[in-house]
Amino acid sequence: MPTVTYIEHDGTEHRIELEEGLSVMRGAVDNGVPGIDADCGGECACATCHVFVEEPWLAKTGTPSEQEASMLSFAATAQPNSRLSCQITMTPELDGLVVRLPEAQH
Repeated sequence: MPTVTYIEHDGTEHRIELEEGLSVMRGAVDNGVPGIDADCGGECACATCHVFVEEPWLAKTGTPSEQEASMLSFAATAQPNSRLSCQITMTPELDGLVVRLPEAQH
């Protein structure tokens, strides 16, 4: 199974195996990774699953949709490498993905 590494704001790492087709958000929630609130349950209707995608993975995770970009505008610390983890679906090509979590979700 593909893996994703979540890095908390304090540097704590969580390496999780995710089934193909699951979202990066679902992997965090199902495995108790702190820092992903996922208030809307993965419907791209909030920004509480905001992550920073490490540079080598940006192209592979795709470009945010218009709706995702709109939701990211509500994230207090949005950066050019910001994504909503509910919108990143695990594939074999994303095996080894690394995402960093902001200090807080707003």
